[in-house]
Amino acid sequence: MSISTIADIIRTHGRERGGSPALEVEGRTVTFAELDRRSNQVAQALRAVGIGEGERVAFIDKNSQEWFETTFALAKLGAVNVSVNWRLAPVEMAQIIDDAEAEVVIVGPEFIAHIEKVEQDLGRVHTIVAIGGHARWTEYEAFVAPHPADDPGVSSDGSATAFQLYTSGTTGLPKGVMLTNDNFFKGAMDTAAHWRFDESSVNLAMMPMFHIAGAGWSMVGLYFGCQTVVLRDIDPARILQVIEEFRITNAFMVPAVIQFLLMTPGVDTTDFTSLRALVYGASPITDKILVQGMATFGCEFIQVYGLTETTGAITQLDGTDHDPENRPQLLRSCGRPYPWVEMRIVDAQTGEDVPLGEVGELWTRSHQNMAGYWNNPEATAAAIDDDGWFRTGDAGYFDAEGFVYLHDRVKDMIVSGGENVYPAEVENALMKHPDIADVAVIGVPDDKWGEAVKAVVVRAEGSEVSEADIITFARGHLAGYKLPKSVDFSDVLPRNPSGKLLKRELREPYWAGAERNIG
Repeated sequence: MSISTIADIIRTHGRERGGSPALEVEGRTVTFAELDRRSNQVAQALRAVGIGEGERVAFIDKNSQEWFETTFALAKLGAVNVSVNWRLAPVEMAQIIDDAEAEVVIVGPEFIAHIEKVEQDLGRVHTIVAIGGHARWTEYEAFVAPHPADDPGVSSDGSATAFQLYTSGTTGLPKGVMLTNDNFFKGAMDTAAHWRFDESSVNLAMMPMFHIAGAGWSMVGLYFGCQTVVLRDIDPARILQVIEEFRITNAFMVPAVIQFLLMTPGVDTTDFTSLRALVYGASPITDKILVQGMATFGCEFIQVYGLTETTGAITQLDGTDHDPENRPQLLRSCGRPYPWVEMRIVDAQTGEDVPLGEVGELWTRSHQNMAGYWNNPEATAAAIDDDGWFRTGDAGYFDAEGFVYLHDRVKDMIVSGGENVYPAEVENALMKHPDIADVAVIGVPDDKWGEAVKAVVVRAEGSEVSEADIITFARGHLAGYKLPKSVDFSDVLPRNPSGKLLKRELREPYWAGAERNIG
């Protein structure tokens, strides 16, 4: 199969298997030929408003047919998809759109109000396209329909950026992770055996497309030419329904979704016999949920570990390694690196490998490592050394068999329900409150989300500000998933002589007895 770019996926399958279903989305079946034609029209529409090679288009909506049309259209132009996290606050969306230097924004009906609030701040944006219509902006169908279904014919190479996904930094400002065609497809066939994909697969895509777990997973399934069932949002009852209705064979879920499914009425009577593999990762999972899930779904469970910067999974705990009776300790591992992935455990201070079994920072090198952070050479240089090793910021160790165990985070990032939350960003927002004198944000164990955001607050002198007051204030400045789920109060926060917060000391009481301090 001669597919080496995002555009090749739809060009190849549109030509060779045009009548086969590509997408099942919101009650409509879209064939590969239809998706090929529609993406050609979208490409022509975008080209008509000035989008060319290397230029960025921001897309803000939940999972939809329009996302796939736009993705393949941009690929056919050699342009870049900037899928914006729709859970962000309007000012956060504007910051990403501005940083990406996007000139066109395509926005879904649920998020039009967000863009209306910041429209005047989008200095580079000259075209806003509204899915479903708008009083002033061009409606998506009206934008696309006048244009011919002719492929614009741009051929990108493996080094061309296809996606720019944003991940928050420890400074609180998101960074644009540039992912190339080679990141996705240089060796993509190798994933078939690992994730049990083939042309007969029916793939379930439910994770949001602003995540590598959404965009990457859906692209891999379409690479193999299989039907992809797209859910607009994570709806446990609907997930159970489509697994049975469409005979889903392959799915990716974060542990919170697995837990939700196990609590959903009808799970005990759902027919899961079509499932070959359920790939999971991105946040912590308890042994109880994992064992219960394996028993309920009856398919192979595959754990993966990776980051946006590594185009997703770089290690895998295979189905045969999920043996709670004979090897329960392996359930705490995230598996072994893939054969094409190099991994080291390094002393972050010296850059030297640590002895086997000792904890250090995970460094990795492979074709999956990002091209860099958009317009941020300093951050890129800090993340990737001259020899191509990416510093993950996660700490862990190897055992004698080569299994990787995550131990803690070098950085303070919190993973809550598969979403990355950086404490510095939350702390900066909370410190705007006049009744907060000092604050530290940490991740604490949570049965539903893996980790929950907790703020430890020092009140300003004379203040009686409450937990509810603080959370309400934060809601005006942060996306919902970044909000503190709880607030504790303290007279003073522990700091070292240089003033640095001792967050490990703050976390310890909450993690006492936990099996590990990371997802």
